[in-house]
Parts: sequence; structure tokens; C-alpha cells
Amino acid sequence: MAETFYNQIADNRRKSVLLALVVILLFGALGFSIGYAISGDPAGAIATMGIALAIGTLLALGSYFGGDSLVLSVSGAKEVDLTTAPQLMNVVQELAIAANVPMPKVYVIDDTAPNAFATGRDPKHASVAITTGLLEKLDREELQGVIGHELSHVRNLDIRFAMIVGVLVGSIALLADFFLRFTFWGGGRRSSRDRDGGGGGLQIVFFVIAIVLSIVAPIVARFVQLAVNRQREYLADASSVGLTRNPYGLERALAKISADPEVLEVANRATQHMYFTNPIKKFEERATGLFSTHPATVDRINRLRELTGEQPLAPAEMAQLAGLD
Repeated sequence: MAETFYNQIADNRRKSVLLALVVILLFGALGFSIGYAISGDPAGAIATMGIALAIGTLLALGSYFGGDSLVLSVSGAKEVDLTTAPQLMNVVQELAIAANVPMPKVYVIDDTAPNAFATGRDPKHASVAITTGLLEKLDREELQGVIGHELSHVRNLDIRFAMIVGVLVGSIALLADFFLRFTFWGGGRRSSRDRDGGGGGLQIVFFVIAIVLSIVAPIVARFVQLAVNRQREYLADASSVGLTRNPYGLERALAKISADPEVLEVANRATQHMYFTNPIKKFEERATGLFSTHPATVDRINRLRELTGEQPLAPAEMAQLAGLD
């Protein structure tokens, strides 16, 4: 079991890094091609790429330092302590010790839908929010599995990792939008006249490449970002088992939460990726057109079963869990 556990963690981390590298390469290709298409010069291409990344970084810094407070406020989360939530605080304390991270602030969201999320820019500034539905519907072992998962996000610096990828994805979208607007309002025609006058077959090639990438790159980057999020969920699941040494509690928690029909009203498209499981159910109107931010629950459970050598979920169990996830 130990070998499988560590192999699974290493595999998830490796995939996350590779996916992040795809976004970096995509951003570099888009930035260079746009810069060359506009300036016809490699130096101008590199400068364009740097400016786009700088703008994206500035936008992300505001979210990095103040985003956790905003998310907690929007979610209606209220801080608790040993007096108001002794069992919850006890579970968080024991798992924070196991994870070797500082004790995070603990919040409770008054909502009957069972779910939880972690936020904060690093382990020293972390918070964990749990719904009242989660506390009421899960037993202690299941609660430990969920808290272990959330503290694994904190320990693995998933929030920081997601922010870096988010900066790159946002920069790609900004850069692509700038170039398409530039082309639409006549910049492309002016560049074409300049090329005709001075000659620049390579610049024409980069102009075509830049248009294609400006359309395709934001979509591809978004899919890659979602894939990164899913890999970090797998990583947090495996890490939670490492903290609790009990895959069964986490497996039962996943099944209970996914099968629960309650709707988490405070969740939205901007925060859904943060939760333990996708808080937006398939039957909801707001689920229309949403990309998958989480791995399927059946896949998460089957990966946990690999750790114990158990058989995967039966088809009937898979169909039941896939109904609302």
C-alpha cells in the first residue's frame, strides 16, 4: 500500500507540473508570434510577451493577497473556536499536526449541503471552511478524510500553484483579446502595408500563426487549467490518506457528499473549483455550459481503492454516484 500511495502522489505531482509547462509554452508561443507579427522584430516579440505577463501578474497579486477574505465573506463563513465547535477544532488540530502545518483559521458556513474548502496564500495564512451540512451528515472518520484533503491542499501549496497557472491563463486571454481587437480595428491592415513596403514574408507567417493562436490558445489554456485542478484534487486525496492512514473514511465521504441532493447556494462559478467536491450539481440551471472543475467522484473513489487493492466500484454504484456529480 505504501509504495502505491507514494507512486500515486508522485504521478499526480508530475502530471501537474507537465500541464503547467504546457500553459507556459502556450503563452510563450502566443506572445512571441503576436509580438513578431506586430513589430517584425524578435526583440519586440519578447517585449510584448513580458508586458502581457506583467499585467496578468499585477491583476493576480490583488487576488493572491485579498482573495481569501473575499471568498470567505461571499460564502457567508463565520469563524469558530474550541468553545463554539470543539469536535471540529479537535479534528483540524490533530490533522494540522499530522500535516506539519500551522493551525489554520476554521470557519463554518450555515448551509445544509455538505462541502468544504481551504483558502489562503500559504500555510501560515490558511483558512478552512466547512458547511454545517458536512458536520451533520458525516461521521468522525469521514470528517477526518475531508479535513485531511483540505489541509493537504494547504501543505501542497495548491492555492499558490493554481494562482501561477491562473496568471498564465489570464495573460493568454488578455494577450489574445488585445491582438484580435488590434487586428479588427485596422492594426493588421496597417502592419500588412508596412510589410508590403519593407518586405517581410516571415512576419506574414507569424501574423497568420498569431491569429490562429489567439482564437485557439485561450480555449486550450482553460482546458489545461481545469486538468491541473483535477490533478491537484487527486493529489490532495492521496495526501489525505497519508495523513489519516484511512482511505475508507475519505471514500465514504466522497460517496455521501456526491450523492447528497442539497444545493450549495453560496457557491458560484468563480469559487466552485475550491470545494472538496463540485458544489454545482448537474440538475441545476447554473450548471449549463460549465466545464468540469473536479475529477468524477467514481474516479476518485477508484483511485483510493487502488491503495488498498480493492476492486473498483460496481457498475450500479458508479451509475448512482454519477447521477448528481
